[in-house]
Amino acid sequence: GRSCTYMSAPSPLSFPVSLPDTLHCANISIISTDSCNKEYPGRLMNTMVCAGVEGGGTNSCEGDSGGPLVCNGTLQGITSWGYDPCATPNMPAVFTKVISYKDWIQETIANNP
Repeated sequence: GRSCTYMSAPSPLSFPVSLPDTLHCANISIISTDSCNKEYPGRLMNTMVCAGVEGGGTNSCEGDSGGPLVCNGTLQGITSWGYDPCATPNMPAVFTKVISYKDWIQETIANNP
């Protein structure tokens, strides 16, 4: 699939919380809808896109929700959910497909100058 970059700021899972100062990036690929449906039968909607690394080891994880998936300089997805444990081989992460909300985004911007 298309090569993309996923970004996240590592989030501490314990308290007291100290805010991270390093942005983490990983190169992952868009996974076809057919392949992703095989891994998550009945769970995908047409407003979702899957991405990951076939061999696993690199992907989004708990606490990364809201992070961007950027392909060729364009925001394609927003981290939503995935398989637990993270970065399991052949279990891609699932992102909100931004293009599905393009009209709503443009309308919201236009109505809130």
